[in-house]
Amino acid sequence: MTRWQLQEAKAKFSELIRRSAKEPQIVSKSGKDQAVILSFEDYQKLVGKKSHLVDYMSRSPLKGIKLDLTRDRTAARDIDL
Repeated sequence: MTRWQLQEAKAKFSELIRRSAKEPQIVSKSGKDQAVILSFEDYQKLVGKKSHLVDYMSRSPLKGIKLDLTRDRTAARDIDL
């Protein structure tokens, strides 16, 4: 990864973007790393595709398994207080 000082990154912004397509670029300010510029493709890989819970559950390998969801009606045990 290449490190850019903020002023240089601003002056050569097109170059910064072009290089970010190949590998992430670090931008620093006052000697401290402040940002990472990366390609949109890399960003999408990083955050992944968001899906709804219903879609996620419908793709579950457990789909179709029958569960016994009846409540146990037996009395609770007695305890001495």
